[in-house]
Amino acid sequence: MKVLVPVKRVIDYNVKVRVKADGSGVDLANVKMSMNPFDEISVEAAIRMKEAGVASEVVVVSIGDAKSMETLRTALAMGADRGIMIEAPEATEIEPLAVAKILKAVVDEEQPQLVIAGKQAIDNDMNATGQMLAALLGWGQATFASALEIADGKAQVTREVDGGLQKIEVALPAIVTTDLRLNEPRYASLPNIMKAKKKPVAEKTAADYGVDTTPRLKVVATEEPAGREAGIKVGSVGELVEKLKERALV
Repeated sequence: MKVLVPVKRVIDYNVKVRVKADGSGVDLANVKMSMNPFDEISVEAAIRMKEAGVASEVVVVSIGDAKSMETLRTALAMGADRGIMIEAPEATEIEPLAVAKILKAVVDEEQPQLVIAGKQAIDNDMNATGQMLAALLGWGQATFASALEIADGKAQVTREVDGGLQKIEVALPAIVTTDLRLNEPRYASLPNIMKAKKKPVAEKTAADYGVDTTPRLKVVATEEPAGREAGIKVGSVGELVEKLKERALV
């Protein structure tokens, strides 16, 4: 079984995001970038499936600018077999629908039996690509997976929902999007990082797949969230109740 895993280059989750002075967007100058954390979990899930003998090949694909090659190599160093690097001219603004259309073309070409994607990217939090890809392919989907098992041509997925845990089963081929508690991604060792440089990577462009990546949305303004107000001290339960009524409107 072949597994396809999309990976995205985003601002590292430990970095404090800064907004440009003119409010036109997020400042990316001299900012540490890394693989989207949910995509790391997806790569780890696919590699574990290969180690267990469930998957025969793990292919990773990244859509972005030339610097995304570094993210792709990280996935290869973790244990993926080969990569596909797709350069898009509007890499920093590419939207979920365009990504889903490109991934559909990749799926048509590669014919994987399973696509494992992060449930969302931490830069825009769209949470839409996996669902859109499933719709374009006409495949079943299981989102927000906190547990995943493959058996008898089906994916058995446990999802965390408001009421607790939900277990569903989808027939392969299918799309699965991963949640944080699915696994703990491994670190790429130095020997594997060196080996990753020799693993095959096909370099293509969005135009090769006939997909227009021109943004459909326009960012009018970007601003940082308001700072948290200072707390207050109360001297009695009665005063607390009054403050809750006045300020919290309880």
